[in-house]
Amino acid sequence: MAALEILIYPDQRLKQISQPVQQFDGELRSFVVELEQTMRSSPGGVGIAAPQVGCFQRIVIVDLSAKPKIASHGRMVLINPEILSWEGMVKGREGCMSVPDFTGNVMRAERITLGALNENGEPQEYICEGFEARAVQHEIDHLDGLLFLDRLVSRRTDLFRRKNYGSRKTA
Repeated sequence: MAALEILIYPDQRLKQISQPVQQFDGELRSFVVELEQTMRSSPGGVGIAAPQVGCFQRIVIVDLSAKPKIASHGRMVLINPEILSWEGMVKGREGCMSVPDFTGNVMRAERITLGALNENGEPQEYICEGFEARAVQHEIDHLDGLLFLDRLVSRRTDLFRRKNYGSRKTA
């Protein structure tokens, strides 16, 4: 399977709000496999949201297992995710496959409790902290039509041109 095409800012579709998933079937599970493959094909990719590939359903994948020094739950498929509670706020640097040329400083909750369904429709609950909490919040923002650019602490001092993103394909 080929990786799906990533929508790149300023594509207006990235501003679209996604709809809840209603049907948990083989088609959904196949899409999750393609979405995950797309995430893994990007250098340093630890998360992806369905809207980034033009599918406007509330589907997110986050997997920090390739970063062994960072505490995480490993691979999380989050369907219809909802942040149930959060604690603390901390500023941190974020990048995005849909904004390949920039990174920026964004304020996020330091710890979140998250409810979601997995690809089989089974309820899951996670407590995420640190970088994992940041990654989950970043991906959930995509479901609501938000990019990290919308949450920059300051556009003047907290947006940075990325030095090298690797071999990025252009359409």
